[in-house]
Amino acid sequence: MANSIQVPPLKRWQTWYTVIAFLYMYLPIAVLTIFSFNESPSSAQWTGFTWNWYAKFLQNPTLLAALRNSLSVALTAVAVSAVLGTLTAVGLSRYYFPGKRLYQGATYLPLIIPDIAIAVATLVFFAAIKLPLSLGTIVIAHIVFCLAYVAVVVSSRLASIDPKLEEAALDLGATPVQAFLRVLLPQLLPGIVSGSLLAFILSMDDFVIAYFTAGVGATTLPIAIFSSLRSGGVTPELNALSVLLIIASGSMAAIAETVRRWGNHD
Repeated sequence: MANSIQVPPLKRWQTWYTVIAFLYMYLPIAVLTIFSFNESPSSAQWTGFTWNWYAKFLQNPTLLAALRNSLSVALTAVAVSAVLGTLTAVGLSRYYFPGKRLYQGATYLPLIIPDIAIAVATLVFFAAIKLPLSLGTIVIAHIVFCLAYVAVVVSSRLASIDPKLEEAALDLGATPVQAFLRVLLPQLLPGIVSGSLLAFILSMDDFVIAYFTAGVGATTLPIAIFSSLRSGGVTPELNALSVLLIIASGSMAAIAETVRRWGNHD
């Protein structure tokens, strides 16, 4: 009789640890998803399966208006950040000037500063220059951290690109602008796209900075959700919206990672 294969105790412990860790992280999301299909408006009991809460969200003018505001803010902030972040990464990587390390530290500082500190500092700045709060001020505030994320991702992509390619283009008669547009930029596109997608997700999900810099009527989706929770508590409609946001964020994160890996394998 053949001897059965025995799993080492350490490996069994690692397997159980992995299972428990995944349950800890994703069980609340699974429960949220299940109750987004609950026919009952109360999360205390399950009464049946329904799609009505998803349809109700799509008919909610307040949440849809807030979603449009969030999309407008995120798209505008990412568009500006993609340009400025790319130029910043290229400048800090390819050129040398006095105080370069100081500029590098200042560029990546928004990645480690707490959101509440950025929000308060931005609000004080707007008050000092007497700029009325609106969707425009939210965009300006979001550019601060979106630019940093784009610059970090593009910088990591730049580190894998041989600078001799640009030097060869310059030796062959190309101008610095032509060398950038025709040689460097096509190689940077995967990093730019993945960094922009990451910044878009963060902008859509931001609550603290948007809450501090939003004017009257400038309500983004996280702010609208927070207001709804304070007035009516957690509803199946918000559960449905949260599931859709999780799916959208997860999909964009997966696309960003795929684009980044594809670029690294070029």
